[in-house]
Amino acid sequence: MSTMSGMGTGDPTDGLWSWSFAENLEVTAVCGAVSTVVQRPVATLGAPVEGAILCDVWHTGGDFPTNLECFLAPSDLPEDAVAGAVATRLGVAVLFPDDTLNPSRYVRASPDGTLRAVHVDEQETDDGTEKRHARPCTGADPACAVAPGCTTSRWKPDPTPETPAPV
Repeated sequence: MSTMSGMGTGDPTDGLWSWSFAENLEVTAVCGAVSTVVQRPVATLGAPVEGAILCDVWHTGGDFPTNLECFLAPSDLPEDAVAGAVATRLGVAVLFPDDTLNPSRYVRASPDGTLRAVHVDEQETDDGTEKRHARPCTGADPACAVAPGCTTSRWKPDPTPETPAPV
């Protein structure tokens, strides 16, 4: 299933990937990892290359300070698989939007490639949205009640012994 729109819709058209990384990374490292994983050229917005995936990389504060938007992301590759492979290649966690309308809910690709739904606190700044305090979506987190969708998502809440699902 393709998730090019960032919402898990399976839209077959080329689209947008919007990710955040848990470290302050160089533009060349991020673009190089994406290019290697998708096996296609990647270019930055300031230096477009015909046929390349166009990427914008910038930095904010927070726990996920490196941000990436890939325009014309390939529709033939599932976003979750690519994000997981990029996280593994860079050895850093990657956040990408999940398939709900809950604005605090993302999927976190861990450096080992594990994918898990999380909630993240966000704060708008002049440099962009800062993401902090990523925590597992357990179904009991107050953020689960903010908007519908956590239980209907492909990425189900994952109760833990410390935070069981609501009864």
